[in-house]
Amino acid sequence: MKIGCPKEIKPQEYRVGLTPHAAAEAVQNGHEVIVETGAGDGAGFTDKEYTDVGATIADTAAEVFDAADLIVKVKEPQAVERKMLRKGQVLFTYLHLAPDPEQTKDLMGSGATCIAYETVTSAQGGLPLLAPMSEVAGKLAPQMGAWALQKANGGMGVLMGGVPGVFPARVVVIGGGAVGTHAARAAAGMGANVAVLDRSLPRLRQLDDLFGDQFKTVYANPALTAELVKEADMIIGAVLVPGAAAPKLVKREQLATMKPGAVLVDVAIDQGGCFETSKPTTHADPIYEVDGIIHYCVANMPGAVPRTSTLALGNATQPFLMALANKGWKQALRDDPHLANGLNVHDGQITCAPVGEALDLPVTPLDDVLNG
Repeated sequence: MKIGCPKEIKPQEYRVGLTPHAAAEAVQNGHEVIVETGAGDGAGFTDKEYTDVGATIADTAAEVFDAADLIVKVKEPQAVERKMLRKGQVLFTYLHLAPDPEQTKDLMGSGATCIAYETVTSAQGGLPLLAPMSEVAGKLAPQMGAWALQKANGGMGVLMGGVPGVFPARVVVIGGGAVGTHAARAAAGMGANVAVLDRSLPRLRQLDDLFGDQFKTVYANPALTAELVKEADMIIGAVLVPGAAAPKLVKREQLATMKPGAVLVDVAIDQGGCFETSKPTTHADPIYEVDGIIHYCVANMPGAVPRTSTLALGNATQPFLMALANKGWKQALRDDPHLANGLNVHDGQITCAPVGEALDLPVTPLDDVLNG
């Protein structure tokens, strides 16, 4: 199989979908690997590192898309990339289709088979290809929020850990999954007073058992959430509904109850955001203000640390990538129902129920695609 890896073109996206180690394994398994020149530069991988393991370097993304049977990326294909996809081609990347009708329309029109990292599951009920980026984003969220809290950046001028005689920042993390757990640990490590909200009592008990008094756990009912929102210096939105649009957990009218200069960090922005006033931003222009509240809503937060992020993502995606290449996409999905859950679009059809529900589009059952 011909595996292609184009350079990411989303603003300030420096990750790369294929590491030299993954390219080496693919070549050793008899596959041809085509990498766009400079694709790995942002993550610290040179063209020579790819050619040394047997990959071919292409001058343009068009050459990669034209040659490859399987395209591996990090971020969702941008409009110019979607035009290069073709019927029968396999795309393996993050898609986040639920809040993105334009991308969905283009992918359906391409006829390509599109497998989304974020809906691949595990036997334990987790999301193994989302987890590494959730871990990175979770650890980054308090760091970015602390920067936004600085007065020069529009925030209220509160130091996360305080100093002797002065209270530390109050941080509320909404969601106790991978993002929320890593965010809470990082914020607590910075000395902040941290509360984690979740609606799963078993998860709250698990967090309490694991982390003790590093941070507090709170059951997320609307009334108590509203009280904590008023008191918070920083709120980190870390809620995920796999494949679906994120629920809006802080409404516009609640901003008026918050402290002026408080910060909202929306890690769910890829899925539409979990604050009503969220809109995607970039690393070049990461924050904006609404009703005196600072919003940090960078849609590719792990792109700020591309070396770590690329290696972490590659560790997770490589076994699935090799299964797709070695077996072909249909057999790989038949053999692995968890990988099959990653199929979002095939030959103009939506195959992921949460995406279809979010966009009000008909859904083709997965079994019909795999057994057709």
